[in-house]
Amino acid sequence: MPTNFLHTPIDYLQGIGPAKAKLLRAELGLETYGDLANFFPNRYIDKTQYYKIGQLVPDAAHVQIIGKIVHIKTVETGKTSRLVATFLDDTGQMELVWFKSQKYFKDSLKLNEYYVVFGKIGKFGNTFNMAHPDMELYKEHRARKQSAMTPIYPSTEQLTKRQITNKFMVRCVQQLYSEIRGSFTETLPAGIMQSQSLVDKNTAMFQVHFPDSNESLQQALYRLKFEELFFIQMELLHQNRMRKTRIKGYDFEEVGAHFNDFYNNHLPFELTGAQKRVVKEIRADMGTGAHMNRLLQGDVGSGKTIVAVLTCLLAIDNGFQSCIMAPTEILAQQHYAGVQELLADTGIKIALLTGSVKTKNRRVIHEALEDGSLNILIGTHALIEDKVKFKNLGVAVVDEQHRFGVAQRAKLWKKNTLPPHVLVMTATPIPRTLAMSVYGDLDISVIDELPPGRKEIKTVHRYDKNRLAVFSFIREEIALGRQIYMVYPLIEESETLDYKDLMDGFESISREFPLPEYQVSIVHGRMKPEDKDYEMERFVSGKTHIMVATTVIEVGVNVPNASVMIIESAERFGLSQLHQLRGRVGRGADQSYCILMTGHKLSKEAKTRLETMVATTDGFKIAEVDLQLRGPGDMTGTRQSGIMALRIADIVKDTDILYAAREAAIDLLNTDPKLEQPENEGVLRVMSFLQSKKGFWKYIS
Repeated sequence: MPTNFLHTPIDYLQGIGPAKAKLLRAELGLETYGDLANFFPNRYIDKTQYYKIGQLVPDAAHVQIIGKIVHIKTVETGKTSRLVATFLDDTGQMELVWFKSQKYFKDSLKLNEYYVVFGKIGKFGNTFNMAHPDMELYKEHRARKQSAMTPIYPSTEQLTKRQITNKFMVRCVQQLYSEIRGSFTETLPAGIMQSQSLVDKNTAMFQVHFPDSNESLQQALYRLKFEELFFIQMELLHQNRMRKTRIKGYDFEEVGAHFNDFYNNHLPFELTGAQKRVVKEIRADMGTGAHMNRLLQGDVGSGKTIVAVLTCLLAIDNGFQSCIMAPTEILAQQHYAGVQELLADTGIKIALLTGSVKTKNRRVIHEALEDGSLNILIGTHALIEDKVKFKNLGVAVVDEQHRFGVAQRAKLWKKNTLPPHVLVMTATPIPRTLAMSVYGDLDISVIDELPPGRKEIKTVHRYDKNRLAVFSFIREEIALGRQIYMVYPLIEESETLDYKDLMDGFESISREFPLPEYQVSIVHGRMKPEDKDYEMERFVSGKTHIMVATTVIEVGVNVPNASVMIIESAERFGLSQLHQLRGRVGRGADQSYCILMTGHKLSKEAKTRLETMVATTDGFKIAEVDLQLRGPGDMTGTRQSGIMALRIADIVKDTDILYAAREAAIDLLNTDPKLEQPENEGVLRVMSFLQSKKGFWKYIS
């Protein structure tokens, strides 16, 4: 049967018709026979086992029992009634109960005939019962050819309202497979099929809908999940290789005077092993003549800035300029101050360009950029304005890249004839599985150790009833000359309520820590920028003891003297945000603390988040828990959201399959990079099809 048969509109499938097809298209996106074939069940009801009434336990899962009805009666309870049938087998008896359609069941049920009943078990008094069971006569049950495991398909409220039930969907898929079974072409080479012990495509596609047993279902699921993840990895690895072979980059062979002078004479501290490893990876990348596109992951305070500076120096040694782009003015200013301090004695020229830089100063910066006398430009989105022209941009460092859109980054790459080498930095640790799926086309470096001398932040969870003890601890820390953050949540949907929480908190703190002995600052999103900057500056310079703020201080404030972070209503923050906020302290040599304040009523998920924060300061472990709690879709921006819309695989639960699929893809591309060998014809066909589709992720299966 030709493959294009799978492109037939579902309107033509017996039992559907135009009206139902329109609804299935609108609700589930099912357009063709192929879409329906790839519409996988999200769970199964196992009907391989038959239970005896004597084996039942209260609140058991769905069970299947063979027995006969010996008595039927209607039980009146006030204004309501129910139909009750006494059902027994050779081990005991139970009740079958109907609240709806009582007349139908009373007229149609046959006494002393054997039935197979299926449903969820309940118990009333000492008697087991099953409400509204699925039922069929035992002789019909035996005669009917059926799958041992019943598929349950995803549905919507609209479909349920329009009587498009799971039974209807099962009938549709059965009808479909009666027409198309055997029409799937194999996509994977024999070598991978054998090494991974995979069942063939046709078997997998049938068994995933109508498994003969749990074992055959697991084999089908593994095959289809592997295939889906394999082609995602093939596409990402292919993009990476194409970029390295086709997109030329500047060849930075020279490790010259600027780099060596800074490294040997001005480096303020010994680099960690992780930092040295990452710098070597970057040097190797930029010396190949191919375009570097590297993601640098490093926890808060791990020392990414020094790596960025060394990368910029490599460009300068080879006669090129560099830029560092940050998402906010505060963060850009922080980078500028830090880089200026590091390079103060080197003669390298640095400038800051943000929206608030005055026109006169902008003109000076533009001229210095164009004549090449300016070596490093640090700034915000202002760097991508058309007026900003570099003489020869060799390296672009992008900090917290998820805050920038694709179009914004692309503008930066077009500043030169050849694209600059790109180093993307993030302080939000990305779990390995997510990094492999979302950033698989980038090379990834990780700084996984903190600089020596940094003490681990002690994190504790305290309830509102412990507030007086917390205040007492704050006084002790202030007496030692330290400063305190107190952060309140600010969630747009309830901004009024949150603002009230913040102001109430500020007032109570001001009462507990009165003038003139204590100075308290406040910062929130409703303030004018100049007022916010004034309060920030007071805290940074040590003039105020306590900073009461919303999450505006999450990124970009570096106050080594701040040793305590108190997060109010901590249960309302996500794990990633809690970790980022905690990273605002622990930047000096003193012991730092993070106190998570909550009420007593906590959801199970909130408890998990708080327990994780108390247990570890490792951002990657926290990110793994966050991925499990939130799922991949919520952890990625718009650029990556399509990648997460997998049909059957789950990168959280199917980690082992993802690793196996990536290894298989790497091996295949190493042995046959152009997919020219006959056994890889199926892979080439799928890859060509996927690359012809912009939103190709939905076609993987």
